[in-house]
Amino acid sequence: MAKREQTPLQSAFYRVIFGTETTAGKWFDICLIIVILASVLIIMLDSIDAYHARYGVLFLQIEWAFTILFTIEYMVRLWCSPNPKAYARSVYGVVDLLALLPTYFSLLLPQAAPLLIIRLLRILRIFRVLRLLYLLDEANHLARALHRSARKIFVFFSMVIILATIFGCLLYVVEGPEHGFNSIPHSIYWAIVTITTVGYGDVVPMTPLGQIISACGMLIGYAVIAVPTGIVTAELTMGQQLEKERHIRQSRNCSTCATVETDPAAHYCRRCGSHLPSPGHAPEKRSS
Repeated sequence: MAKREQTPLQSAFYRVIFGTETTAGKWFDICLIIVILASVLIIMLDSIDAYHARYGVLFLQIEWAFTILFTIEYMVRLWCSPNPKAYARSVYGVVDLLALLPTYFSLLLPQAAPLLIIRLLRILRIFRVLRLLYLLDEANHLARALHRSARKIFVFFSMVIILATIFGCLLYVVEGPEHGFNSIPHSIYWAIVTITTVGYGDVVPMTPLGQIISACGMLIGYAVIAVPTGIVTAELTMGQQLEKERHIRQSRNCSTCATVETDPAAHYCRRCGSHLPSPGHAPEKRSS
């Protein structure tokens, strides 16, 4: 999609609003985050009956002030962006728009007001302000591990559902409606609560046989909890091993001091300053 030409004024606003390279850009995002937190705090306070009865009108006025401010900011973003459609369709653009709509919808549907809490999602901008790229890299490692273990976890949860169904049916037959197990779905609910060791206690077996079956479910639950953790941990370990092997394959030896460099982005030796060979190329031999 072609970008439109920007005026000097639009470029200046773009650098401040969308960028964090300048001091003004960083302060803009920090101030925006503070305003977002303040608006969310007002929403939370307004949900308390005592505060709503006493300061409801003030909260409403403040909320509309925040909404107008965010509306102006959203329009300025569209105005100064070199590609307004791309921004409007991006994750940040959609969240920015959704943060505005509930206030306007509340004029027609008062029950839509609590949806204003979606503004909290805009605090994700802090990742850009603080440049937490290393956290994003770690998140990518975890996402890849979860993707690789998706099938195993799916099979595991399928087995858990089967076990819960079996235990639920057994307790429905053994205990029956007179002890609170009114139906098989309700009994399966009890089995899930028991296997996951949550134990709400709203439905409990009363007969000795039902208690024995319940005890078996509890013991199985302790073993079940560790399975998905082990699957993901194994994938994380494998991913780290592959990453380590990749760094080893990309390692280079300095032709001057023989220091090993594993950073593929390095061009000079960190010890003596000599130029390093490109990754994957052997260093040139020095003439004797």
